[in-house]
Amino acid sequence: MENPILSFFQLQHWLVYHPTILNFSWNPPHTPFSSLPFLSLSLFTYLSLTLFLSHLPFPPLPSPLLKPLTALHSLSLFLLSLLMSLSTLLSIFYHTPHFHHIICLPPNTKPNGPLFFWAYIFYLSKFLELIDTLLIILSRSIRRLSFLHVYHHATVLIMSYLWLQTSQSLFPIALVTNASVHVIMYGYYFLSALGVRPRWKRVVTDCQIVQFVFSFGVSVVMLYYHFSSGEGCSGIWGWCFNAVFNASLLALFVDFHLKSYAQRNKIKVATTVKKAD
Repeated sequence: MENPILSFFQLQHWLVYHPTILNFSWNPPHTPFSSLPFLSLSLFTYLSLTLFLSHLPFPPLPSPLLKPLTALHSLSLFLLSLLMSLSTLLSIFYHTPHFHHIICLPPNTKPNGPLFFWAYIFYLSKFLELIDTLLIILSRSIRRLSFLHVYHHATVLIMSYLWLQTSQSLFPIALVTNASVHVIMYGYYFLSALGVRPRWKRVVTDCQIVQFVFSFGVSVVMLYYHFSSGEGCSGIWGWCFNAVFNASLLALFVDFHLKSYAQRNKIKVATTVKKAD
């Protein structure tokens, strides 16, 4: 039987101390997909194709083909999100010089090493998530193609780019919480694509809202470090963009939550009254 302690150290090696991870450096434009023109072109292409394809009058993709594609896509992002969450936690506990650096990185921090490697993988994963939109369009469920969906997918690309470009403080915590929420979300999508309807759909939206509220709470601690340390924290302008983005998402998610479940409650009440009659 394999020694669990040995297995743990092997896990640390592959997820934190592997030379590719340990020696990673974000260096635009030499790092693949890191240039600003590439990001700008990607966003323009995503928004243009979404607008164009959503207005094309083609029939929905047959369910026997669409469901396996959705299941494969969801499973891939489920596993990737789990990997990013675990790897970032290991990098925090076993490679971060000082624990408070996960909240406030020193000024002029270079985007090097394991934490930034997993931030880079997170950034790349956001391109993979854009396939969500294509699957919605192919299913012709245009009602699901909301402003919230497109806005979130487009803007999170900018957010994750700024994490790396500005060496933004607080990104390790944001990465862990976001990836953890996506484990729940894509786990739900994967089971749904297999024909299983978990009863915890509402938990997905609730977790997203809790994530945003938590980010504001931790941001207060980061700002305290920023203004009291004398040196400040790295990437404060990137954090400002992140804070505005999270505030807008929180407002949109709360609105979506209230509308969705208020409508369901009305249907339940109407059904109950009808049965009573």
